Amino acid sequence: MANLMDITGFILKGSIITLELFIIVAVCSVPLGILVALGKNSKIKPLKAVLSLYTWAFRGTPLLLQLFFTYFGLPVVGIRLTPLTAASIAFTVNYAAYLAETFRAGIESVDRGQFEAAKALGMNYRQTMIRIILPQAARNVIPPVCNEAINLIKDTALVAAIGIGDLLRAAKEVVTRDFTITPFIIAAVVYLLITSLLVLMFRKLEKKYSFY
Repeated sequence: MANLMDITGFILKGSIITLELFIIVAVCSVPLGILVALGKNSKIKPLKAVLSLYTWAFRGTPLLLQLFFTYFGLPVVGIRLTPLTAASIAFTVNYAAYLAETFRAGIESVDRGQFEAAKALGMNYRQTMIRIILPQAARNVIPPVCNEAINLIKDTALVAAIGIGDLLRAAKEVVTRDFTITPFIIAAVVYLLITSLLVLMFRKLEKKYSFY
């Protein structure tokens, strides 16, 4: 029992890094994704072209490749980052690209009559987006954003490739040391608990925005 508690404690220490990376990426990628979505919906063609290229590139290449490029590639041009910083940047720009398409679809799902009604009331573009369009779009994008959040928790396991001691790496170290599969089972339980909490949180958000 004591050994099991020690293993669990060691794995939970690794989960701190997993949650830290998740929070950093969530806080940074959501606003960036919204800005990119708004830019892609604008009438400025050069801006739309640049943002379309960005989402095409980061959605079309593996996250692991982007992680390697950020951590191992940038030092070639003199930019050296800590493992956590490199992972945070790579994950943020990757997930922002996916979220941008989700938010763009959510905005476009709002009936065009809403824009016209807001214009008739004398609202400018900024007021229309903040007061009318984004609140309605928010409810439509909650389910796909929830899926992206769950994927993010699972994708954090990729950081082991650049030496970060996350949840999965901690479990793997114990498996290698003690030659037992118990750490993998514990890691799976921890992942399931985290993702279950995320699902509950997004369900509450969905109910909150249900009046739209």
